[in-house]
Amino acid sequence: MTKLSLRQIVIPLVTLAIICFMYFGPITRTAFENIILSVIIIIANYLEYKGKPFSALGFYREKFTAKNLLLLAPLVAFVLFVFYVFVLVPGIEMLTGVPIDYSSMSQVKGNLTTTVVWLSIVWATAAFGEETIFRGYFMRQFIKFFGDGKISLVINVLIFCSFFGYMHMQQGITGQIVAGSTGALLSVIFYLRKYDLWFNVMVHGFFNTLGILSFYFGLA
Repeated sequence: MTKLSLRQIVIPLVTLAIICFMYFGPITRTAFENIILSVIIIIANYLEYKGKPFSALGFYREKFTAKNLLLLAPLVAFVLFVFYVFVLVPGIEMLTGVPIDYSSMSQVKGNLTTTVVWLSIVWATAAFGEETIFRGYFMRQFIKFFGDGKISLVINVLIFCSFFGYMHMQQGITGQIVAGSTGALLSVIFYLRKYDLWFNVMVHGFFNTLGILSFYFGLA
């Protein structure tokens, strides 16, 4: 591990404290919580990296290409979604004996207006927000402190994907395990893509889009 300055230690600790307060404190959670936290993270990175907050998260300019974002990312999202529907969810439901709770999505079925609203929300809060927080910030900060060797990477993924799964408590225990497992796969993609956060945001967004459309058409 390279020697870290006081700035590189204190700012992440303060930011982590703010994130924990937003998630677990007395403030009522809102649909836009992840957007607020993403803005806080960008400001924290601006201070830590002296005006270069986005590259520190993995938003690399050279990776922002049509091929990556509009061809490869949708393809990876489709493969991930197929695995999710036919392997991951049935397997974990069999393991827990409890079906995943999708009741919060019932309002989407056949309702175009609600579907469009949901798509806008998940692209902003889940695709951009969750990827910025869990992959771009948590995962990258862990790597900054502990490196990205194999053991460190496994611990990194286990810690933050368990946290990611826990945050999906509205889907029940099965939904939490499924979300945590999906988060682990997204973390592996982030690692294999050499920490390209643009790519992860698009994969997450297209993945969620397929999910919402399946609810709209009554396929789930």
